[in-house]
Order: sequence, then C-alpha cells, then structure tokens
Amino acid sequence: MTATAARSHANADSQKAGGVAALYLAFALVAAIPYFLVVVDYPGATTAADKVGLIVGHFPSMYVMYLLTYVVFGIAVGVLALTLRERLRSDAQTTVRIATAVGLMWAVVLVASGLIFTYGMTTINDLASTDPANAVVTWRAVETVALALGGAGGELLGGLWVLLISAVVTRGDRLPRRLGWLGLVTGVVGIASVVPPLNDATVAFGLLQIVWFAWLGGILVPTTPTVLADDLSTPIGGDDVQLTETAR
Repeated sequence: MTATAARSHANADSQKAGGVAALYLAFALVAAIPYFLVVVDYPGATTAADKVGLIVGHFPSMYVMYLLTYVVFGIAVGVLALTLRERLRSDAQTTVRIATAVGLMWAVVLVASGLIFTYGMTTINDLASTDPANAVVTWRAVETVALALGGAGGELLGGLWVLLISAVVTRGDRLPRRLGWLGLVTGVVGIASVVPPLNDATVAFGLLQIVWFAWLGGILVPTTPTVLADDLSTPIGGDDVQLTETAR
C-alpha cells in the first residue's frame, strides 16, 4: 500500500469513527429523554429531598444513565468534533478551528458534569442512610455545579458548536447543505436557550440534535477511502490509483 493510499484508509477510518460517535450521540439522547422524563421523572421532583429519594431509589440505573449520557456522551462529542475538523478544514479553516475548539470545550464540560453527577450520587446514596438532612444539603451543591456544566442553564457551547459547523457545511460540498440548514436551526435554538425565559428550548435543542446526529452518522459511517484535501497536491505515480471522495 502506498503512502497516499494509507492516508486515504486512515482518513476513512477516522470518518467512520466520527460516524459511530454521531450515532451514539443520537442513541444516548433517545434513551435519556424518556428515562429522565418518564421512568424516573427527575424534573418532577420539586425539592432536593425528593431528588435524593429518587437517587436512592434508582441509584444503579441513574448512575449508568449519567455515565452514558454525560461522560461517554462528552467523549463522543470530542471524537466527532475532531472528525468534522478533518472533513471540513479545507472549506473554511478559521471557522472550523474555532468550531473545533468550542466542540472540545463542550466535550470537556460534559465529561466533568457527568463525573460530578456520578461521584456525587455515590456519596449521596451512602450518606442518605446515616444523615438524610446532610444528604439533601450536599445534593443541592452537587447538582448546582453539575447542571451548570451540563447545560441546564442553556446550551451555549453545544449550540455554538453545531451552529459554526453547520455554517461551514452550508457553504461547502463536503456534507449535504440541507444538513447544514438543519444544524443552523438547531444551533440557534441551543444558543437561545441561554436566555432565562427561553430555557425550556433545551428540550427542542435535544430533539433537533437527535435528527442532526443520526443524519450525520448515517453519512460518515459508510465513508470509503478518500484523498484528503491536503494530499491533492501530492503527485501520484507508479501504480498509485487516485481515490476520490464518494461519501457526501
């Protein structure tokens, strides 16, 4: 295998990894919404004492869900952000660099939020049996920090990342422009949720993200070996076969 072909296959593997990450993100959101709204009904718990009761009563499943929908979710966001950087960097380098930085920041705060949630729940679960009053006070502090990092006060980082990436998509030909337009709407909704009266827009942001992530994953997973834009100027000689991008 020539150096050019090796780079092409490496690029295809990277794109597929990003596609798997995008599909995971869609799946995680699909799983999280009914779990937290119906199975546990965490938003329906109006006091810290009620929330501590839910944690104690559903500790194993809540621990796993926070792990999957925050910690693993954040890691998947990081993988997808880097994948999209590789795919789109030749279209608008500056915008893509900024978008990648925002995406990685979002990934970091999601992981941090999930780790605070999971460790905090473990502490609360143990504390509730010996000192219920202190467990309630402690959970108020833990939840405030974790939710702030996780976007409960508005999806600024997530919305901005989707918006910037989608702005590049609508101006290029590396991904379907309709996907870009959907992403623009999704990003605007996410950013708007930062405004207190529009905070409930986080739900709409999540639902739109499911479609955006699933669509994006469906495009990236079937990616075949391609020549990176940076390699197009590299001469291909001998038995090399120039590969062109077939996954749009």
